[in-house]
Amino acid sequence: MIRDEDADFHKPDPAQPTWAETNYFGFFNAQERLNIGVYALFRTNLGTVTSSICMNSGRTVTHWEADYCDMRSAIPIPQPRNLRDYALSNGLHVRCLEPNRVWTIRYDDGQGVEIDVRYEALMPGFDIHDPDLDPMVASASHEGKFAWGTAYNGHFDQTGVFTGSVTIRGRKVPIDCVSTMDHSWGPRPERGAPAMSWLHAHFSKDLAIHAILGFDPSRENGRELWLAHGYVLESGKVFGLKAGSGQAVRVQERYPEAITLQLTDNADRVWELKGSALTTMPWVYVPNSIGFNALCEWTCGEQRGHGEVMDFIELPVLNALNSVPSTRRASRPL
Repeated sequence: MIRDEDADFHKPDPAQPTWAETNYFGFFNAQERLNIGVYALFRTNLGTVTSSICMNSGRTVTHWEADYCDMRSAIPIPQPRNLRDYALSNGLHVRCLEPNRVWTIRYDDGQGVEIDVRYEALMPGFDIHDPDLDPMVASASHEGKFAWGTAYNGHFDQTGVFTGSVTIRGRKVPIDCVSTMDHSWGPRPERGAPAMSWLHAHFSKDLAIHAILGFDPSRENGRELWLAHGYVLESGKVFGLKAGSGQAVRVQERYPEAITLQLTDNADRVWELKGSALTTMPWVYVPNSIGFNALCEWTCGEQRGHGEVMDFIELPVLNALNSVPSTRRASRPL
C-alpha cells in the first residue's frame, strides 16, 4: 500500500551507492502530437540528480531533431532535501500539494521554453508489490516478481489529469490530458537491468489502462511481450491485471510502430488494445540506456485514446545486438 510518507525521500541503503529515487511526469497534446516527459532521478547517497526535460512531436531518431531536450547528469540535490518541493538548477520546480495526489510541475530554461502544469490523480498509487492490488504479485509467478532488476524495489504507477501549458520558444501549447506518472525507489545500477516496456492507453477520465511488460530484444526484435504488472482504471475503480501478452512491430531501429495487447483484469474481463505510433524519440533517462519512446494512438473496441510507450534497452545490449547481422536485419519492418 502506498502511504502519504511515500511522497517523501525513502531511507537509502548506505551500502548501495546507486540507490535512486525518481519522479516521472509524462503528458501530451494529442492534436499537436506533442509528447512531454519530465524526469528527476535522485542519487541520494551521492548527492546528485539526473534530470531530463524532453518534448517531441516528430519522427526523430536523434535528440537534436526533437522539439526540445535538456538532459543533465549531475545536478546537486537542493538543501534541505525535500521531495515534496524541490527546485533544481536546470529550472525545474516540482511541488507536491497533496501527498501522492496533486503536484505542480514548472520549468523555465530562461531561453523561451517553459512548463506550467498541474497534475491531479484519478486513483491511489498502484503499488506493484501489493498482492491486494496486483494479481500478478498475488499469483507468486515469476513474471509478478519483476522489479526492473532492483530499480522498482519500491514503485507505484498512477493515472491522473494534467492541465496547463508548455511554451517552446514562443509557441504556447495547451495541456489537458489524462496520463500516467510514476515514482520509484531502490538500488539502480547503470548496467544489468532487463528490457522493459512501460506503456499506457488513456481513453477518458473513466477509462485508462497501464501495463509494465517484459520482452527479449534478441528474439524477433522484441516482438513478444509478457505482462509483469498493470491495471485498468474504469469509472474511478481500479482493476489489477492478472494475465496478458502482446506483440510489437518495430521500425527505425527498435521503435514500437504497432502494438497489440490482450490483457485480463481481476474481474475476468479481456481487454484488446491496438496502438500505432505517432512519434518516435530516443529518451536517455540515464547515459547507459535508451528508452525507445513513442506517443501512440490506441483503440479499444470503438474507443480511441492516446498514451506513451517507452521500451528500455541498455546500450551494451544494443551494441551486442547490432553487431549480429541477423539482428540488424530484424530492425527493419517485420
